[in-house]
Amino acid sequence: MISRLRNLPILAVAVSCCVALLGPAPAAAKDKPQPVPQWGLDAAKTHTPDYAKDAAAIILFDEYVETVDAQGRAVERQRRVKRVLKPQGRSEVTCDVVYDVDEKINYFRVWTIAADEKQYQAQDTDFTEEGDTGVPVMLSTRKVRIANPPAVDVGATIICESEELLEPYLQETVWRIQISIPVVFQALEVDLPAGRAHSEAWHKFQPVKPVEVAPNHWRWELKDMPALDLREVKSRPEWAALAARMSVQWGDAAVEGNDNQWRAIGQWVTTLEANRPDPSPEITAQAQSLIAGAPDFYAKLSRITDYVQKNIRYFIVMRGIGGLQANHAADIFRNRYGDCKDKTTLLISMLQVAGIHAFYVPVDHRRGVVDPENPSLMGDHMITAIEIPPDVQDPRLMAIVKAKDGKRYLIFDPTDERTPVGNLRSALQGSYGTLAAGPSSQIIALPVLGPDANGTERKGTFALASDGTLTGSVDTIHLGPEGAELRLILKRSDEKERRESLETAIARDVPGVVLNSFQFVQPAELDKPIEVHYKLTAALYAHQAGPLLLVRPRVVGSHVLPFDDKPRTVPIELGATGRWRDSFDIAIPPGYVVDETPNPVDIDLDFASYHSSVSAKGNLLHYEREYVVRQVEIPPAKAAAFRQLENAILSDEKGTAVLKKQ
Repeated sequence: MISRLRNLPILAVAVSCCVALLGPAPAAAKDKPQPVPQWGLDAAKTHTPDYAKDAAAIILFDEYVETVDAQGRAVERQRRVKRVLKPQGRSEVTCDVVYDVDEKINYFRVWTIAADEKQYQAQDTDFTEEGDTGVPVMLSTRKVRIANPPAVDVGATIICESEELLEPYLQETVWRIQISIPVVFQALEVDLPAGRAHSEAWHKFQPVKPVEVAPNHWRWELKDMPALDLREVKSRPEWAALAARMSVQWGDAAVEGNDNQWRAIGQWVTTLEANRPDPSPEITAQAQSLIAGAPDFYAKLSRITDYVQKNIRYFIVMRGIGGLQANHAADIFRNRYGDCKDKTTLLISMLQVAGIHAFYVPVDHRRGVVDPENPSLMGDHMITAIEIPPDVQDPRLMAIVKAKDGKRYLIFDPTDERTPVGNLRSALQGSYGTLAAGPSSQIIALPVLGPDANGTERKGTFALASDGTLTGSVDTIHLGPEGAELRLILKRSDEKERRESLETAIARDVPGVVLNSFQFVQPAELDKPIEVHYKLTAALYAHQAGPLLLVRPRVVGSHVLPFDDKPRTVPIELGATGRWRDSFDIAIPPGYVVDETPNPVDIDLDFASYHSSVSAKGNLLHYEREYVVRQVEIPPAKAAAFRQLENAILSDEKGTAVLKKQ
């Protein structure tokens, strides 16, 4: 499957601030009936290999040819042959072509060879058009033309062929060589004009050398690519981070050397966004009013970032190159809305007024998708790198990286309206991005923050009745990305939804719980923690066993990640660094004493630690624990240590204290 970076704008990179007319109408499904082409007939003879016996469908043949003109614009021809192997495989064999205002579908044809060898060609009524509905806050001119082939059933073979004139401003293609079903044979050709260079980079796959089938016409071929099926893999990275792919450049980034390619990509972004952040008089006045009287660098920075976070509404209007190029800062400021590129642009503009240098950083919201060994524009988000002066040493500025020239940059996401400047949401930590700083452009590793930048402190006071009923109150403090996620939930919910959500979450630990009251305390300052207070009642929390009463000291909160004992070949996703503390006191019923408590847990690994203890003093049963995560992802070689940790946590969370009647 080929991607020409159309996924770049989807989540939060996207936008032109004006709604545009749709682009060229797609070509008709057919001019007149045509027989199945010979290449399709040949591919349809391919035997279904034994390794695909459990697959729902299979791709027998998949070929792309990119014909590039002297200006670098490409025409793409795709030929694909698929076979349905199981009833559920019908959904895997549709054919589609994506296009936008700057592209044109020259032709799109689809045939079916049914299981009984009868041949059918898709008619106009078999084709549908769909808009880009992937993001609810987006207006987009991007369309997809979808063919629903006739006579699709088990044993049917579907043949798809299309040709499309691609957008003129992108000179890169991403060849997705691994998908969710097996591929028997696939090929990519790039036919370049004389004298035009190309470069290639591979992700999660051993590089394959191309064959020069004609002067400056290159062809790569692959056989028997297995499906990437991660459905049963616990605590795994993102699918797109693990799927094999290859990127081919034929523009300015078609240079030798990994660093040179990333520099060229960053320079392209710098040029594309040049002058977009230029401050208007209105922006200048607003920024100056914000920083007036600011005592230090942090005060200036936080006032401006807070303004952009809270006053510029996130909304996408995407048309052609508007999916890559930001609007002018003056328009963004006047309209008070924009996407991630726009919010970054306005932030850079306002910081410029304050004498603070900042730069665009294209990233992907999914950790691991941007690969430092695979130079590419592939990504779907834009954030900001803010240059930190050498004399500024502020502990509140935690998300700092150092560039190759020694300059320090604070990584900040202005689209994230709930995380304060200095911190960084967990999904971006440990990822990579392109520092688009002109000649100083480079790939940078986004920081992984220390445990103290995120987490929860939870305290509970409870009373246990002799019939096993538990009543009590819980007070929690959430800080960092965890607090930011909670702020977002509060923004998107009403009182009823909040009660239901909180009660459902507690019920996972305490079945049959009744939430007596609850309160969310949300300070206006983003760098202040958010608080949750609630009171609960749970009948039959403790269980009678003759004269004994069995009670779990760990009342609420779980830190167990999904795990199993299967061999591990992919990294283990831990999600977020942080520090989580729990302290619970349970007053035991009159006439009972604590007879037995669970053993303490004390496990310390390089990537995480877990310590817990249960003690009894007078009529109180006291539970204490601390869980610390220091890394967001660990290699598969540490699977045994990960299982050791999760088993210890699981055992502790299920641990039972025994109360005995006096």
